[in-house]
Amino acid sequence: MCNTGEVPLITMKQTAIEETKSAMRKGMLEYCVLLIISRGKVYATDILTELKSADLIVVEGTLYPLLSRLKSEKLLDYTWEESRSGPPRKYFTLTTLGKENLHQLKATWKSLVESITTLM
Repeated sequence: MCNTGEVPLITMKQTAIEETKSAMRKGMLEYCVLLIISRGKVYATDILTELKSADLIVVEGTLYPLLSRLKSEKLLDYTWEESRSGPPRKYFTLTTLGKENLHQLKATWKSLVESITTLM
């Protein structure tokens, strides 16, 4: 086997698959975060824990900008609450607009699942 400096085709295919999987997860992240927050006020660390437990690995550097954007779009609100161990914590809740947005995303998700199931 000669080394021409080319990336093996199998490595390229695997990289493309991983990129697609990552894009699919990223596309669903807002929906998943809204689902978690819809259950009641929640701390950002708890959101990360739930996402990780669902195999939707997310880092703080991804979550915090998303929460900030959702807040600026008036989909989320937050309150500061004292913590027993450390500084006050920011707890997120859905606004009325956030609940409406989540309702629309649920309908879209259901439609997508039905479409993909048909293709499968």
